[in-house]
Amino acid sequence: MALISYTGIQSLDGFIADAQGNFDWSTPDLDVHRFVNDLERPVSIHLYGRRLYDVMAAWEEIGTPNDPSASQANADPVSEAMVDYGEIWRAAEKIVFSTTLNEPRTTRTRIERAFDPDAIRSLAAKNAGEISLGGARLAAQALEAGLVDELRLFVSPVVVGDGIRFLPAGLRLDLELTDERRFGNGVVFLRYKIRR
Repeated sequence: MALISYTGIQSLDGFIADAQGNFDWSTPDLDVHRFVNDLERPVSIHLYGRRLYDVMAAWEEIGTPNDPSASQANADPVSEAMVDYGEIWRAAEKIVFSTTLNEPRTTRTRIERAFDPDAIRSLAAKNAGEISLGGARLAAQALEAGLVDELRLFVSPVVVGDGIRFLPAGLRLDLELTDERRFGNGVVFLRYKIRR
């Protein structure tokens, strides 16, 4: 049975984007990027909301022959980490939950019109890899349905004041800290198992 995780980079005050929708403060440095790559390697399926899918779709080209940075990968460790992540991302299946997207822009991607918790439970039961959940609205639905096994947070050393919250208001979860790591740029990784 696949483990379902919700991963995100958030500000210290709990936002994944500020009130204007900006998240440039969350760009990972090389050490964080490599750590994220290793964290994502076991993921066989990504579940996305429409907005996050629009952001993540850029990885369809990063590191391919169409990407100018791919030729720099041997000389530049950051480009190398980006190329590596692109390969990891393209290898996984993507399911996008959207009522407005007609066709996917990326390979190994399908569109679902509605979020069905029972269908996600069935998907997890049939898969051995990890399932990664992305997008605050989609995650809120999955958390409320009791589908998420782990929270994986990268807490950035910034306070943005308002915006899109990583966790929905009013949610109550009991958690067990299972891993933590501090990076040189001030980012802290926290991994929590959700207690049932």
